[in-house]
Amino acid sequence: MTSFFKLKENNTTVKTEVLGGLTTFFTMAYIIVVNPAILSSAGVPTAQVFIATILSTILASTWMALSANYPIAIAPGLGLNAYFVSVVAGGVDYKVAFSSVFVAGIIFFLLSLTSFREELIRAIPESLKSAITAGIGLFIAFVGLKLSHIIVADPANLVALGDLKDPQVLLALFGILLTVAFILLKVPGAIFLSMVVIAIIAALMGDLQFSGIISLPDFSNGLMITNPITPFKDVVANGLYGAVLSFLLITIFDTTGTVIAVAKKAKLMKNGELPGAKGALFADAIGTVAGAIFGTSPTSAYIESGTGVAAGARTGLSTLTVSFMFLLSGLFYPVVSVLTTVPAITTPALVIVGSMMIGEASEINWDDFAEAFPAFLVIITMPLTGSIATGLALGFITYPITHLLTKKGREVHPLIYVFAFLFFIQLFVLGGH
Repeated sequence: MTSFFKLKENNTTVKTEVLGGLTTFFTMAYIIVVNPAILSSAGVPTAQVFIATILSTILASTWMALSANYPIAIAPGLGLNAYFVSVVAGGVDYKVAFSSVFVAGIIFFLLSLTSFREELIRAIPESLKSAITAGIGLFIAFVGLKLSHIIVADPANLVALGDLKDPQVLLALFGILLTVAFILLKVPGAIFLSMVVIAIIAALMGDLQFSGIISLPDFSNGLMITNPITPFKDVVANGLYGAVLSFLLITIFDTTGTVIAVAKKAKLMKNGELPGAKGALFADAIGTVAGAIFGTSPTSAYIESGTGVAAGARTGLSTLTVSFMFLLSGLFYPVVSVLTTVPAITTPALVIVGSMMIGEASEINWDDFAEAFPAFLVIITMPLTGSIATGLALGFITYPITHLLTKKGREVHPLIYVFAFLFFIQLFVLGGH
């Protein structure tokens, strides 16, 4: 094990790696509860999402550990799961929506075999990349606020503040403040720990009724995809090109950015290059494809892995530890199934992670209106339309327009014009997600 993971070369030990892996796990463990809570709102059985979350995380993270030897865990991503719900809300059966995830995963896998992935990343302007992250942050925070009824529908203003006398609303607000306090006090696993505290309070209030603690995983709902050809037919038949493109772009940006950020923190970059980068990207592609088959939205590299790195993790042994902990978690479905029924438990994770993501907006050059306006459209339309795809479309369509008007059209990468055309067709001709 020591030689396989090159512990000596990375100046680390088995104990340090395991502790780093445990730190990462408890920091990201909230997804075990949050993912089923979100996807179940789209009609996907909670048990299905739970086991799919576990399996996709184990497969992707284990591949990351063994092929890339990086201390970076992979699991279904926040934002992508909320977008999945919006695709289903557009009138698509959730099984068909999984087809778009599967196709995006296959394309991502094929792109990882070529240099086109690097070209694609270079082509997307930094302002749009930052806007996408910030917009998704607002999007998932808004989803969390709606789930807990802190924000409710209003005929006059579309949305309004919920009933602050409602015990569940108050519990959700307390959960948000508690999570903020834990983060500011640098409490390890702040988000997960706050969920535990809120769950205990909810149980004392009589809102949680546990029927058991441990059980074997439930596979009764079967696989979402059994024929690899069917997903491609579903995408064409339902015009889910925008969904595929959105899943693909977000996964590529998210994973690549996270892998580089965590690798820099772990000092794994060599002369500005990332050794084993293909293995890392394959891991995410494998997780996304497997997730679609089992029943969950696309996977993504977790920035929370940085907490494990801060604890000393430097190799894939820490990621393998995360996989093992998710494997153990697969036995606790009776607990998770109950926790997902109380929005106050999951809302803090969505709001807090969203608040962290909006920080990317500071990277946008707001003094350059040609850059700022497309970015602004991305950020504001994602939460207001309830669709990540719509935000992407409007941003990519307006970006070349603003640059042509300022005689900077030649500075725009040709691929952006291609995306602008495709998104225009999707939004104004085909319509939908």
